[in-house]
Amino acid sequence: MTRIIQAAALNARAFAPFGDVLEVAGAPDKLINAGLCGRHHDRATLDFADGRAGISLFDATPRALPYTLDLLERHPEGSQCFVPMHGNEWLVTVAPDRGGVPGDPVAFLAAAGQAVNLHRGTWHGVLTPLHAPGLFAVIDRIGPGPNLQEYRLDPPIQVERGA
Repeated sequence: MTRIIQAAALNARAFAPFGDVLEVAGAPDKLINAGLCGRHHDRATLDFADGRAGISLFDATPRALPYTLDLLERHPEGSQCFVPMHGNEWLVTVAPDRGGVPGDPVAFLAAAGQAVNLHRGTWHGVLTPLHAPGLFAVIDRIGPGPNLQEYRLDPPIQVERGA
């Protein structure tokens, strides 16, 4: 029997164990550009063992719900921030670490205008846009040495849209 999890709406409180939710919420911290731009300041904690922050562009193939989650990965040497360059919802799957392997996955639906910054070492699913284009800016560690661990889920888990 296939295990099923339901994707809940992404919110900062529920996502906090895994990382930061980046979104415009509340009043800006300050107004800049002659008062025409609100700055919502320092909304994510980038964390790298060494190396530097880099910005790459990812163009992922859109998927659909229900979605088969069969691979989780993590980056032990640095945080990873996914910033959509589109106005569509997208799927975020994460799992706590349980002694070097992923624990029970949790799924979130990120709304248009929401980005996430995953804490260093957080297990997460692959980039999962639900609509074309699947274009994202990704801010992560650029440096020497390996920074990717993968874990195949057997059996896979089905992710469905929550209520």
